[in-house]
Amino acid sequence: MIARLRALASLVMLAGFFIFALALLVAGVGVGIWALGHSHYGVKLMLLAVLGFGGAIVVGAKRALFYKAPPAEGVAIDPHRAPELWAEVRRLADAAGTRAPDEIRVVHEVNAAVSENSQLLGLIGGKRYLYIGMPLLVTLNVSQFRAVIGHELGHYSNNHTRLGAVAFRGRLAIGGALDHLSGSLMGLPFQAYGRIYLLVDNAASRAQEREADLIAVRVAGTHAAASALAELPVIDAAWAFYFNRYIGPAAQAGFLPRDMFRGFHDMTQARREELAELRKAPPPEKKSVWDTHPPIGERVARVRQLPPVTLMEDTRLAGALIPALDQLGEQVQTVAVNLGDRKLSGDWSEITQASNTAQLQDTCDDVFRQAARVLNVRNVSLADVLYAVEAGRGRELAQGFFPAEADPVGKLPQVIEPLLTLAALRSGQVRWTHSWTQRAQLAGPNGQPVDFEELAKLAADARTVGQARAHLAQLGIAVDQARVVEAVATAKKAEVIGGIGNTKVGKTDCDMLILDNGLILIPGGGDSNEGNYRMAAALRSAPVPELAKRYTFVPFEEIAVATIDKKVPLKATLLMRNGEKLELKEGWTSDLLHKQSRDVLLEILEGVRPR
Repeated sequence: MIARLRALASLVMLAGFFIFALALLVAGVGVGIWALGHSHYGVKLMLLAVLGFGGAIVVGAKRALFYKAPPAEGVAIDPHRAPELWAEVRRLADAAGTRAPDEIRVVHEVNAAVSENSQLLGLIGGKRYLYIGMPLLVTLNVSQFRAVIGHELGHYSNNHTRLGAVAFRGRLAIGGALDHLSGSLMGLPFQAYGRIYLLVDNAASRAQEREADLIAVRVAGTHAAASALAELPVIDAAWAFYFNRYIGPAAQAGFLPRDMFRGFHDMTQARREELAELRKAPPPEKKSVWDTHPPIGERVARVRQLPPVTLMEDTRLAGALIPALDQLGEQVQTVAVNLGDRKLSGDWSEITQASNTAQLQDTCDDVFRQAARVLNVRNVSLADVLYAVEAGRGRELAQGFFPAEADPVGKLPQVIEPLLTLAALRSGQVRWTHSWTQRAQLAGPNGQPVDFEELAKLAADARTVGQARAHLAQLGIAVDQARVVEAVATAKKAEVIGGIGNTKVGKTDCDMLILDNGLILIPGGGDSNEGNYRMAAALRSAPVPELAKRYTFVPFEEIAVATIDKKVPLKATLLMRNGEKLELKEGWTSDLLHKQSRDVLLEILEGVRPR
């Protein structure tokens, strides 16, 4: 019933969109004809109306009526490969009162979904797809999996997927019109219409999710449906943590696990207690009229308030429904992830060694570059740092790193310790030990934990640096193994935190992307009021590190002095450490990537201190 109402409302509003656009077109032409008798601007008004509102009709209709679905994602699982999975899905479809999907595909996201290639805006059914996220297969039990799949099949039984085609076409039509009129005053009526459309459609979408939850309870039972819903944000948070802690650093170091989903399963098993705590205190949820799904907490409470349905629990891992799950995980990963020139490894000890050493090298490169600036040399190694301490330049070094400290020498061991660790790693005397429950730890040849805190204290003092050298030699650590790799700062791990379009650097027009470690200056700006579009297009065209190589990159650490002449619009002079001077001048019509962009850059420049 809700699906039909949603489809009817969407159909009415979709037709209303074209009527609305046609009315605006007629009104625009009418005003133009009236203006012809009073001034020569009438032709311009008619032309604007035809190109604007007429174009919106054409673009919206083209997107809505001629949309072609992209190829199905993931890896298809046929009934011969996973007969138990297919039997389970077909049984659930019967229980939900609907036709089973024609194809089951396993994808890499923490998600499950259904789609249907319906025809004539949903009047004629088409091929059905069920998508199952691999992270769900390695974390949910079979009963919870039934609830998730039952919910998705509930969208079929209530015609959500078929009649949802109308709503989808409406979004495409309005989106096309807004894209055509973006940035112009003529786009404002369509923005208002679009907001009304989304309010109506999103409300219907939330109601459909509640309908599908009823099916989940019917086919899997109250407990399984409630626990599966509550588990989804936990799995999502664990997946994000897994990528940030393990996969991301590994990829940056040139490695990927052979099966990232097996690693995810192992991590969640090792961190069961932490995940249990997360289930007890889930993160707060925001509720909005713009949401397409009701909050998880609200859905769980509603499921538990329904008349209870008790079914036998199957606590097996959902992945047990598919033979050779590890092989499937490798296939899904191959389809979803661009390996590039990275090495695949099934040994997490090897991956941990590579990723943590790469991260340490990045940290040490920051130290080496600053030491090079203090010592006024091009490249620096640990040997050079120790010679400088021995020559009585320890205080000078420490002040370069801690200019605001009254007694910076006491903190010099903090600078030297990572350099000693790097030398030990490069000399093969220590290794990182992999762990799913804590950060990687250093271990010596005998497997015992190792740290270099005390040795760093000896190395930071001119009176005892000789003892530190001797001890390092006894341990088989060669100090010349710790040396700079990136002598010039890069944007390798940088993130975009703002941007100012249509600025001037000296006499050159530029768009300026603000990173957390520097500025990317993209020439070719100008007072064209298109700065945001150009910056957004640049960010879509290539990763941030590639943009930094393609254009001029100004690392913040290379700024010796920043003089702020004016805050609004921003005018500043940057004296670089190589003696070069850069003058930044924001115009009154400059575009901000987000409204805090100028304040972000001001805060960074005000924090620059001569070192």
